[in-house]
Amino acid sequence: MPEFVKDYFNQLKQTIDNMSVEDTKKAVDIIYNAYKENRQIFIIGNGGSATTASHLACDLNKGTIQRVYDSNERRFRVISMADNISILTAYANDLSYDDIFSQQLKNLVNKGDVVISITGSGNSKNIINGIKTAAELGAVNVAFLGFEGGEAKTLVDHQVLVPSDHYGRIEDLHMVLCHLISTYITDMKKKESKSESN
Repeated sequence: MPEFVKDYFNQLKQTIDNMSVEDTKKAVDIIYNAYKENRQIFIIGNGGSATTASHLACDLNKGTIQRVYDSNERRFRVISMADNISILTAYANDLSYDDIFSQQLKNLVNKGDVVISITGSGNSKNIINGIKTAAELGAVNVAFLGFEGGEAKTLVDHQVLVPSDHYGRIEDLHMVLCHLISTYITDMKKKESKSESN
């Protein structure tokens, strides 16, 4: 057992070392610019990636608030599209599971909004359809990917790849990306708030 634990941690460290710092920084910039421009952010994902989508939406919406819930503070506008069971099952039942994200995006996306796709394989049909719909509507497509990036890598405007073929480590590091993004943006908002008050 100790060897398994050490090996898992070591492989996680190696995967982190092989990730692109520049790609990660660009993703943070896109998300932070969406906040500054008062754009909406939509997040899509299946399975474990659906819970990561929910977690990121929570961290950006609530975790970045600075002023003790001051109603005058501009806030992120983020929705995880994996959270509404009624609408997910309605589209899956009446159309197909492949349409659960694209149909929701058609209701809500405006030009310049950001759609974040979280996917290990990059090949899930509902993710691909969501990316294509987002592009048609003029949104900026960002993806957190694994393996070689799959089809999604060829369709999005920007991607952060976790270079691993192990779903667990891919999902581990997608969550790390979420915490990195929300922590960085929280720190940036604090700095900007201080400079405005000086």
